[in-house]
Amino acid sequence: MTEQEQLWVEQARRGDKQAFNRLVQAYQRPVYNLTYRMLGNQQEAEDAAQETFLRAYAGLRKYSPEHKFSTWLFSIANHHCIDRLRKRRTTLVSFDDNPVLQNMEGTAVRPEHSALDGEMQREVQHLLNQLEPEYRMPLILRYWEDYSYEEIAATLGLTIAAVKSRLFRARQQIAKLHGERESALPPSRGQDGTGSGARAQPADTRFPAGLNFALLGV
Repeated sequence: MTEQEQLWVEQARRGDKQAFNRLVQAYQRPVYNLTYRMLGNQQEAEDAAQETFLRAYAGLRKYSPEHKFSTWLFSIANHHCIDRLRKRRTTLVSFDDNPVLQNMEGTAVRPEHSALDGEMQREVQHLLNQLEPEYRMPLILRYWEDYSYEEIAATLGLTIAAVKSRLFRARQQIAKLHGERESALPPSRGQDGTGSGARAQPADTRFPAGLNFALLGV
């Protein structure tokens, strides 16, 4: 958090609505990205992001400056998204061919990016949708928001050991789901029509660093 943002937080805690509006502008994109990854639906994500800021404003007096404002804000978003997921019985969507997951590296994919990224976003979102919320959020914080184990633990109210355990299980589950889908796919047809050709690789394979399915035996 920058010094300017820290000043806005202090002003907002004293009742300055304009200062809080500046905080909303500063954090609306990362909060939306997080709620989108958790919920997998644009409208729901927008509603959840708005509710997150409403709850943050109502609970500003409970915020402790000892912690990062983003950590506190993401914790509110996390609890609200989990509440939403519990209220609806999520229909698990089967995911499509996912060769891009073999080499995930680079910057995080954002839901507001161009049409080129849209298909890759759906690929990864389909994987995330199949994880339980308690495994989904640590993965999002680690690989999309670049949170440390300590920051994830503070956001979710877990021990560092629990965070590492959930991340390990989340990677295992995604690797298993991806592998099952790969096994079920029919062979791709080559240019000669014999079905022996390799799948066409997408132009961009940049995804959050660390999710390397080759290392997980997929």
